[in-house]
Amino acid sequence: MKTEQTENRSQTEDSSQREGSSQTEGSSQTEGSSQTEDSSQTKKSSVQSCHPFVTSPNKTLLKLSIPVLFSLIAEPLTGLVDTIFVARLGTLPLAALGVGTAVLSSLFWIFNFLGIGSQTEIARAMGNRDNKRLNQVTTLAVGMAIFLGIVVILICFPLIDSMTRLMAASGDVHEYAVDYIRIRLFGGPAILISLAAFGVMRGCQNMTTPLWIAGVINIMNIILDPILIFGWGFFPEMGVKGAALASVLSQWSGALASIYYLLKKIGHPESVILSEALMLLKVGRDLFIRTGMLIIFLLLSTRAATAVGAEAGAAHQAIRQTWYFTAFLLDAYAMVGQSLVAFFIGADDLLQARRVAFFVSIWSIITGFCLGFIMMLGQAQIIQLMVPGAAVAIFTGAWQIAALTQPINALAFATDGIHWGTGDYGWLRNVVSVATISSCILLFIFEYNKNLTLSGVWLITIVWVVIRAGGGIMRIWPGVGKAPLAKKPV
Repeated sequence: MKTEQTENRSQTEDSSQREGSSQTEGSSQTEGSSQTEDSSQTKKSSVQSCHPFVTSPNKTLLKLSIPVLFSLIAEPLTGLVDTIFVARLGTLPLAALGVGTAVLSSLFWIFNFLGIGSQTEIARAMGNRDNKRLNQVTTLAVGMAIFLGIVVILICFPLIDSMTRLMAASGDVHEYAVDYIRIRLFGGPAILISLAAFGVMRGCQNMTTPLWIAGVINIMNIILDPILIFGWGFFPEMGVKGAALASVLSQWSGALASIYYLLKKIGHPESVILSEALMLLKVGRDLFIRTGMLIIFLLLSTRAATAVGAEAGAAHQAIRQTWYFTAFLLDAYAMVGQSLVAFFIGADDLLQARRVAFFVSIWSIITGFCLGFIMMLGQAQIIQLMVPGAAVAIFTGAWQIAALTQPINALAFATDGIHWGTGDYGWLRNVVSVATISSCILLFIFEYNKNLTLSGVWLITIVWVVIRAGGGIMRIWPGVGKAPLAKKPV
């Protein structure tokens, strides 16, 4: 009897201990889970309370976009300034400048993943408050920019003659274009360094420093262009070569200023893990295809315009440079949207990321309508500044078509920026591929039938832009496929 009582007491104590242990473990797990949830909510709440977009979206978007807008205007000003000065040399040098700038801009746009990828990764690191990753991504982006810039020179220098002939350039146009590209190639590393550095700065939501650096580049270019193109004092007249040299010297001044800023603000480079380089290259793969498709269409449209005749080539150069100018301007909202979307995704706040997408799209469309209206009003001034007399007749109709594309073009740029921020590079690759293949087929059909005009080239450009904008919007609203910004089921 005493034994039974002892056993019963022992079983009761064991049961009590197990229950107590179970309760303690359960309590510990609950507290740990609660602490994790509290930490996540605290982090999210902290981001919401400290970022001004949450309470003032319109004001914040405009405040960040204005310096980006002016810096992006400043970047293509190099091409516009060159066009204005070279136009005084005549139709053939201007057509050659069009071929040269098309080849070079297309070549360096292939590497825009250095800016886009670094901006998204830096913004996410900022949202997640990861300073070590910020330094590593910066080191990686700038290092790759220097390396790839040197590779571009070594590979492309022997191929310059072939590249210009592929653009349908012949005779004096070909010779001028070859001279221009040979000099401009040596500015390649500087262009890529600035591209990567500006991505880092904008990822940190520092939108003013790229503006000041771009301003320095263009002030130098404006000063050097007339001196080197037409000659002054002991400087000989260099013509198209002078425009190229002025651009190279200006771009290297900007690259050195960018490196100095990054060393001062972010610190000296730290060691980079190989997987981080592979990550950026993986981003580069999709962006390479996406940008390559963009370049293919822009090159083929320039080639088609040049094939129509020298006058069409000169008129297309004036329209294309202005269109690039407005495109970079529209990209201001995309750049800000990219940083804000990536920042809030890094902070695990999908709601705010979707709000960014909405406000960026609305402001982009409004700005697109304004730009189209300004282009229509400024037609006479553009003709006076940039279009040789022999090309005026063919210029007018194509110019008006380009002006009408601005609102939908603005939406295409806006959605590009939003998807860059989410890291949805594969979707952008596919949409641009469909747009480019469809539009290039139309170009070849009209060119084969020998009824392609400069206005026809720009009508096909509208088709290209509409497909891009439509695919970008569908991914956000309603959220086709595995859309990063689609509402999660409750």
